[in-house]
Amino acid sequence: MTEQKSSEEMKIARIPEILPIMPLFNTVIFPNMLFPLEVFGDPSMTLVDEAMAVDRIIGLVMSKKSPVEITYQPEDFYEIGTGVVILKMAKGTDNKAQLLIQGISRFRITEFVDGKPYPRAHVETLEDQVVMDIEIEALMTNLTVQFEKMVKLSPVLPQEFGMMAKSITEPGVLADVISSVINASAEEKQKILESLDVKERLKEVTRLISHQLEILELGNKIQSQVKDDIDKSQREYYLRQQLKAIRQELGETDEPKVEIEEYRAKIIKKNLPPEAKKEAERELERLSRMHPSSAEYSVATTYLDWITALPWSESTEDNLDIKKARKILDEDHFGLEKAKKRIIEYLSVRKLKPDSKGPILCFAGPPGTGKTSLALSIARALGRKFIRIALGGVRDEAEIRGHRRTYVGALPGRIIQGIRRAESNNPVFVLDEVDKVGNDFRGDPSSALLEVLDPEQNYSFEDHYLDVPFDLSHVMFITTANILDTIPPALRDRMEVIELLGYTQGEKVKIVERYLIPRQISANGLTSDQIRFTRSSIDLIISGYTREAGVRNLEREIASVCRGVASLIAEGDATKATIAARDINKYLGPIRITSETDVRTSKPGVVVGLAWTPTGGDLLFIEATAMKGKNNLTLTGQLGDIMKESAMAALSFIRSNAEELGISKDFFDETDIHIHVPAGAIPKDGPSAGVTMLTALVSLLTGKTVKKELAMTGEITLRGLVLPVGGIKEKVLAAHRAGIKTIILPRWNKKDLVDIPQKAQKDIRFYFVDEMLDVLKIALEK
Repeated sequence: MTEQKSSEEMKIARIPEILPIMPLFNTVIFPNMLFPLEVFGDPSMTLVDEAMAVDRIIGLVMSKKSPVEITYQPEDFYEIGTGVVILKMAKGTDNKAQLLIQGISRFRITEFVDGKPYPRAHVETLEDQVVMDIEIEALMTNLTVQFEKMVKLSPVLPQEFGMMAKSITEPGVLADVISSVINASAEEKQKILESLDVKERLKEVTRLISHQLEILELGNKIQSQVKDDIDKSQREYYLRQQLKAIRQELGETDEPKVEIEEYRAKIIKKNLPPEAKKEAERELERLSRMHPSSAEYSVATTYLDWITALPWSESTEDNLDIKKARKILDEDHFGLEKAKKRIIEYLSVRKLKPDSKGPILCFAGPPGTGKTSLALSIARALGRKFIRIALGGVRDEAEIRGHRRTYVGALPGRIIQGIRRAESNNPVFVLDEVDKVGNDFRGDPSSALLEVLDPEQNYSFEDHYLDVPFDLSHVMFITTANILDTIPPALRDRMEVIELLGYTQGEKVKIVERYLIPRQISANGLTSDQIRFTRSSIDLIISGYTREAGVRNLEREIASVCRGVASLIAEGDATKATIAARDINKYLGPIRITSETDVRTSKPGVVVGLAWTPTGGDLLFIEATAMKGKNNLTLTGQLGDIMKESAMAALSFIRSNAEELGISKDFFDETDIHIHVPAGAIPKDGPSAGVTMLTALVSLLTGKTVKKELAMTGEITLRGLVLPVGGIKEKVLAAHRAGIKTIILPRWNKKDLVDIPQKAQKDIRFYFVDEMLDVLKIALEK
């Protein structure tokens, strides 16, 4: 070990003109820095020995070639290197030496000198080119701050380096010191060594340290993420191992593998169609590659649960005993002959041609007429499963077609859900309240129903969730609606509409006796021995407490009476009760509905009209009165524009035919006429009140009253013709319920009597007219 030079010697050390040159490989030495250096090879060892004997100063220049390729020729070296002084040397036994060197200054090789086993060269010492200004100071400050950040982030640099950099005041030295410790390539460091302009050197070092800082920050971020992931994975692994140990203690097998094999067995057993089988196997293959803790695992298992639970080929056998089916329909419902006839026709066709496609029936009619319960009876008669979904208020297309599997919580639509619940591919499927489907930004459900309710298309119905076709052609779809007008035309065209009319008084009595009373006796905990209804009490409840097309409110009134009797028996005040007409007010209160026709039509100017409503037909009283004034016509009762126009047309007809009607020609000159339709809170519109308004005006102006128990409907023209109107069935049944005995109808509506129950046709006398004058002859008292 040689001794170190004294500090005084170091201060005066200068680079000689001819300097021995030692090559460096992938390393750059900067001035003013201490470096350990390992030397090997005969030329380098000779160079060190001779330098130690003279002044210990040598030149270090980076080689352009590798240690194997170097020939020690001038072209093998970079032009600029660093002169260093050897502070310490320790020789080894294998022709190697360990040096501790310190850089003195930069030099440039001007010419190589021959004559030694190692290279020597004429050199010139290079000085830093620096002019201290504010930019240099800013570069130094920024470089120091960046270097301090890098030291904090670096796992290998001592923290003291940051404080050391702050203590350096010379810009060139600062750049050299930082360049010597940053992680940069040898070529980049050589470029900095060759940079004599200190300002440019500072900029280059700043660029390198910024790049290094970005790498360290990104590495720290990655390390943090990896650490979090490793921590999470370790925790999951630990819990999984615990779970595995618990399963082994319980004697359970490896659940994921068992689950996959179970799904595979289900797919084979289910005998899926080719497309569904292909999709199920693809999903199962994905599942086998997933870890059970993966979020996608539950999505895949849910899909496989659905696709293996659907009844792709399972069906129930139809009961094709026509007589038995007719008997079941008659047991469950009284009346409804048209609907029952259509069901029997369907069964007959099915019996003769088993592969026939099912019809799409639409039961349309007022509430409470038995639309949904009739569908249930059809399922019972056919021996099929029954599924019902309510479409009222549905506004999302996905309710019908399902959601895409990409959405969180995705599920099939209600159609596929219903098929799964039915566990057969040929249930009776009721789509209730199809007229109340809405649409908004989520799509139009009624458009999605077009494919479902088309026998020519629904054999390949594709739910968005399943993403494979499902055959709906075996399903018997039945829809129900109160109003047909709100159903889109394209959807209505796919359905066979069967209208269920309101019930007559006699039909309601039969329904009460056969169905409603037994059902309510049972529902309220009574027996047939404890309560009995007389025929007169049933008639009174129907006519005095309800006025509806169906029987829903009627059943509520029956239930109220049964609850009243149940209270008496429970309290011990009675053991049984016979409900007569005089007892009804004790349970239901005073009579709510009375016959108004006789009272309200006893004076001239009042006529009973017939109106159609979504809940069935109704009576419409039209009143007219005259007073002194200046030929004004006033219309009240919240009338629509068409109804107002009918009133004006009626007045014009009367004025143009005043002499023929026995009315003064100038009756309107000093008279104001007021037409009022009571129940003013209810909007009214339509042309069918034209006949009624004209009759009311003629009755008023002639002073003749309208015949009792008479009602009418029809549209009029200015020429006095009576035109046909709609809703005849509902209007006639409403008149029958109200006790009307005579009805005047347009002659063109005579064909509509085909659908009127025989009981109503028998109790009512019909007049069919073409002209308004014929109406007046029939309606007005002589």
